[in-house]
Amino acid sequence: MASNTHPAFQPDWNNLEVLHKNTLPPRANFYVYNSTQDALTYDISKSNTYSLSGTWKFNLAANPFEAPEGFEDPAFNTSEWDDVAVPSMWQLDGYGKGPHYTNVNFPIPVDPPNVPFDENETGSYVRKFHVPENLRGSQLRLRFEGVDAAFHVWVNGKEVGYHQGSRNPSEFDVTSVVDKSGENTVAVQVYQYCDGTYIEDQDQWRMSGIYRDVYLLGFPVESRIENLFVQTKLDSQYANADLIVRVDVAGSGELRVDLYDPAKSNIIAAETKTVSSGQTEFSKVPIENPSKWTAETPILYHLVVSLNDTSFVAHRVGFRQVEMKDGLIKVNGQRIVLKGANRHEHHPKLGRAVPFEFLKQDLILMKMHNINAIRTCHQPSDVRLYDLADELGFWVMDEADLECHGFESICDAALSPADRALPFRERQLLTRNDAAKWTSDNPIWEEAYVDRAKQLVRRDQLHPSVIIWSLGNEAFFGQNHKSMYNRIKSYDDSRPVHYEADIYAETMDMYSMMYPSIEIIVNFAKDNSKSKPLVLCEFIHAMGNGPGNIKEYIDAFYEHPKLQGGFVWEWANHGLLTNDKQTGEEFYAYGGDFGDVPNDSNFIMDGVLHSDHTPTPGLTEYKKGLEPVQVISHTPQKAIIVNRYDFMTLDHLECTYVILDEGKSTSQTGTIELPSGIGPGQTAELKLPYSHAEFAGEGTLHLSFRQRSATLSLPGNFEVAFENIPLNTPSISLTLPPPSHEKLVVEETRTLLTISSPSTTWTFSPVYGKIPSLVKDSIEFLAVSPEFTAYRAPTDNDAPQDGSDWKNRLLHLAKSRNRGCRWETRDDGRTFVAQVQQRFCPPVLSWSIDLDITYTFSSSGTLAIRVKGVPQGLNLPRTLPRLGLTMELPPSWAGGGDGAASAVTWYGRGPGESYRDKKLSQRVGLYEVSDISQLRTEYEYPQEGSNRTDTRWVKFTHAGGETITAQFADLSGNGETETEKARQLFDFHASHYRVADVEAARHPYELHRKKTENVVLRLDAAHHGLGSGSCGPRTRDEYALLTKEFEFEILLA
Repeated sequence: MASNTHPAFQPDWNNLEVLHKNTLPPRANFYVYNSTQDALTYDISKSNTYSLSGTWKFNLAANPFEAPEGFEDPAFNTSEWDDVAVPSMWQLDGYGKGPHYTNVNFPIPVDPPNVPFDENETGSYVRKFHVPENLRGSQLRLRFEGVDAAFHVWVNGKEVGYHQGSRNPSEFDVTSVVDKSGENTVAVQVYQYCDGTYIEDQDQWRMSGIYRDVYLLGFPVESRIENLFVQTKLDSQYANADLIVRVDVAGSGELRVDLYDPAKSNIIAAETKTVSSGQTEFSKVPIENPSKWTAETPILYHLVVSLNDTSFVAHRVGFRQVEMKDGLIKVNGQRIVLKGANRHEHHPKLGRAVPFEFLKQDLILMKMHNINAIRTCHQPSDVRLYDLADELGFWVMDEADLECHGFESICDAALSPADRALPFRERQLLTRNDAAKWTSDNPIWEEAYVDRAKQLVRRDQLHPSVIIWSLGNEAFFGQNHKSMYNRIKSYDDSRPVHYEADIYAETMDMYSMMYPSIEIIVNFAKDNSKSKPLVLCEFIHAMGNGPGNIKEYIDAFYEHPKLQGGFVWEWANHGLLTNDKQTGEEFYAYGGDFGDVPNDSNFIMDGVLHSDHTPTPGLTEYKKGLEPVQVISHTPQKAIIVNRYDFMTLDHLECTYVILDEGKSTSQTGTIELPSGIGPGQTAELKLPYSHAEFAGEGTLHLSFRQRSATLSLPGNFEVAFENIPLNTPSISLTLPPPSHEKLVVEETRTLLTISSPSTTWTFSPVYGKIPSLVKDSIEFLAVSPEFTAYRAPTDNDAPQDGSDWKNRLLHLAKSRNRGCRWETRDDGRTFVAQVQQRFCPPVLSWSIDLDITYTFSSSGTLAIRVKGVPQGLNLPRTLPRLGLTMELPPSWAGGGDGAASAVTWYGRGPGESYRDKKLSQRVGLYEVSDISQLRTEYEYPQEGSNRTDTRWVKFTHAGGETITAQFADLSGNGETETEKARQLFDFHASHYRVADVEAARHPYELHRKKTENVVLRLDAAHHGLGSGSCGPRTRDEYALLTKEFEFEILLA
């Protein structure tokens, strides 16, 4: 009796025993040309390659079983189907359920290797093409650079094969099924999920489609080059080299290897062999003292391999040697420091279908910000990235397409109460050991794991920029990783292998950590039992406003040789450009914005670039930390600099200077001669152009280190490093208006006092202990009274740690309650003093900060506000976000009018935002903006931002020209009157947004609806640092605003 079943057979996409069908063996990425001249152009359009990228017909079904039947038939009518661009991802073209973001958790029910049969979106693609005339005599190959997640392919109705491995290429021999003179139909069916989905659980948008290029390749029919392998080995002095070339050949003939110099003008080595099918090795081709390739000196030679003088393959060759030596990673015998970035492939409109120019601009931006290394998290990148890395100069940690983090959530949820109570690290180790049993330590998954290692190393082995192989990310550690390691080493023994989850470096060639504290890595460096180096594959989590304390990590890398650098997490936010459905306003979406459940919200917005790939303030600060030349000590007469390049001297740089007086540039400018030949790690003394002239205030020498000439990535005169050196250390008095001998006029009612000087009139409320009005020369300065505040809209880095404590202590609900006040006239009527007692406290809890606030009104028109605070009670927060006053100014102080003068001028750090642990990239100087909105840094998830620190004074200018200046007084001296006090550094923040509104908004467009025309002004005596607590250490104590007694004084004049 017949049995009807569904499905009729086990689908390839749900069968762990089927990884590929009819794919050609993975090979190095190269193209076949018809001449040496064409090959040396590296221009794909001159090769035997025909692009099938472009417009395809497309249909989407809910699952493979409901996909159009017979669509692969050339006669199938697709005229009603939509047109889509290839490369693309169908969710971003408006199809299916839309993009889905999850970090750790699987988006599907967990039952490996099984994936959903009914909810497995399936895209059917069809394209017609004719074989170009120049390829008609060739073996024809259909190559897909990347398809997510798995696919079958047909040509002219005949099934060609199947592939899974979303970020690895696949290649099929289609010679026998192609009509070389007529029209051809290629049909591709792409599945959203396959069994490989369980080991492609990376922290990124889950999207599908043919997202990289598709090519028709022409190879010679009879005899052809199938694969190419190149190694360079240097002698013990790292001077002379042996070039090793292995070529896999099908057929027979004369195989020739030519090595051209960097200019492609001369052949410096050549060998010829008669070969037949199989592998031929040109071993130890001697090259005398070639120029060495490094990330700083990316000098490339050019290898041309030809067969029978009819087919030619070219590839760039960099002479460099990577080795584990003396317990360190060394290149060409020298220790290197990885100053890197984790780079996902992302485009705000196209997802992982990243255009070449966009990709190239990423790498140029890296170079402009002193980044020298890339980790291709967590999969191999577009092949074009590696060519750019070879040419521009980057160290690349090339990572396999492997992650299965979601199993950890399952195992963690299954822990017993006793195990759940274990210390975090013990609990994590227990959980990950169990999680590994699903796939990483499961022998039935070994082939799937090893396949990803093989695909990685075979495709990218030729690239000198690739110096480390990585086995993937957050897939725990098991026997299958050891098999991957062994497979890589059997093919390429010239590079070390990395994998973070091998926490004891049992198998890997180095230790690796994510987000450790400074103390942890320094302790590692001092542990003599550690015989392998440490690389931080992820550190300084750059989510939102941050990261803080970058400098301490970089300094540790240079102080301790075993600490060989790290990769900031991560390069760019992954926001996808979309529109608010109500207003149409564009914004960058994150998890949950497309109705995707489960999701990890804005955890995908954690880069040093905004989603449009413009730099955040965090990248500017990272650049400062990575500077290749740094001033390590100085006096007004001399400075000691250190060269932090790994290979280069500083001869390609020049040093210019300008002397500033109170932040203003003087006429004293020029060039300081750098000693020649300052080698890596060496220090040198610079004689500074010390000025004996009298300064009006602070004297500062600004040094700038710049490129003498242009490179492939940097223009001439580009600044790579800078430093500000103080030339004097004066105690600068507060800037005050001329004293007045006039007496103040005070008028009193039961609820309001009015105090008037010749220029200024204030009102004071004894009921609330506040100043409702400040009118100077008939212009109102206040829209909302100044009041003590201590809260900020939590940053992403606040939220899990310090910010959680603030919330638990109800700091966001705390406000000042008046307890009483008294007032009197002093100084023969020229001064009026109001003393206020307040209690700053939240509801529910008993803690408070007891405040004594003294307002001193002067007939000269100044107002001093002195605040003394004593924290007391149970459940005090460990830290405070800030200490200062918040007030609002009327809209006429916001600037922005036609031809308006500067709305805000300040002397302090700028021009961008700064915080106590994120300020070194902002120079001390004199800055101004014509509109308050120009001060704003808009984060794609609204949060605290736009602060300016180390401010000496800030001046606000009314539309009518009137000004008011804010300063803080140094209370550490003996000065009792304002004229005797020195100024004190402070923070300020001015915007159109109130803290509560910033905190409540999830997207900028929501915040924009709450914009006030007033100027919301904060003047802070102290401000808590940032840290990287969103996924790493909280703000370090030396940058934290610990809760304790405080006192400060603000002067408004």
